[in-house]
This record gives sequence, C-alpha cells and structure tokens, in this order.
Amino acid sequence: MPPAVPPTRADLDAARDTTIDDVLGPGLDVLFCGINPSLYSAATGHHFARPGNRFWPALHLSGLVPRRLVPSEQHLLPGYGLGITNLAPRATARADELSAEELRQGALRLSRLVAETGPRVVAVAGVSAYRLGFGRKKAEIGRQEEEIAGSEVWVLPNPSGLNAHWSLDGIAAQMRLLRRSS
Repeated sequence: MPPAVPPTRADLDAARDTTIDDVLGPGLDVLFCGINPSLYSAATGHHFARPGNRFWPALHLSGLVPRRLVPSEQHLLPGYGLGITNLAPRATARADELSAEELRQGALRLSRLVAETGPRVVAVAGVSAYRLGFGRKKAEIGRQEEEIAGSEVWVLPNPSGLNAHWSLDGIAAQMRLLRRSS
C-alpha cells in the first residue's frame, strides 16, 4: 500500500542524490541489498517503496515474513532477522544512472557493513549491479560460490517493476530458495 499522501513531483525532484538509512539489527539472518534507492523511496524514507516494486509482496510469498508488510513497516524487519541496505546509497530515477565506479565503491562499503554486522546471508537484488560492483561478470541468479566477509551470498532478481524479465512469482520463488537454504 502506498503512503497516504504520495510524494509530489517536487518531493521526487528534491530526493535526487539523497540517501536513506539502512535497516539493521543484531543477529540478522538475511541482509537484503538493493541497487540504490529510487526517488520515491528517498522521498518517503522507505526502501523498495515505489508502487509496483515487488520486494514486499515477494518477501511475504517466500515465507520470510508471516504477512505482507508495507514499506513504512520496514522497522519490523529486524524482528524477523532481516535487514536492508543498498549497494549505491544515492537516490536516482533509474539504476542505470549509476556509474560502474559507484557500484564498485558500493561493493566495498557493503563488504565493510557485512564485516561489522555479520548477517548469515547477504542477498543482492540485481544481478547486473552485482556483476559490475563485485567484478563477477558471469554471476547468475542464486547462491554464489564466494562469500562477503564470511557471509553467504545470494543474488536475487531486481524486484523493481521496471524489471520485466521476472514475475512476482519468480522473484518470490528465488527468495523461497534462499529461505530454505539458510
């Protein structure tokens, strides 16, 4: 469900290049890592907030949370052993506005964050961003051979509504595989 009052065009314009806080907690099972915040997410302060983003419905369909949460309930995630961060922190209208260098720097930042927080699994939502950021040109969706700071790594489909290659059911199925393996 979108916020009661959606952001205006001026709100979205003002959100460009801003950041939003990570959702973290102790003893996380899974730290989800988006590519970067959308303007809508930055304007609302909530991850995966843009209407049409399939993260929240897929999270529920996968069984990782007992009910469908809305972006404004992201603070509940650590209670389920889940957290959220982004590879690149700055908000853009589209992920393709990010440079390869921003994604590489984001991979370094993510590695430091994972070393500090120690989640069991890091789940990067976006195979192209993962390939660029981590220099893994042949990475595919699913569990990766490498680890990040001792944490298992999964690459999930990007849940953005702009990603037409994956359906909601397909994204949820990949999250379900992650849940069953951990």
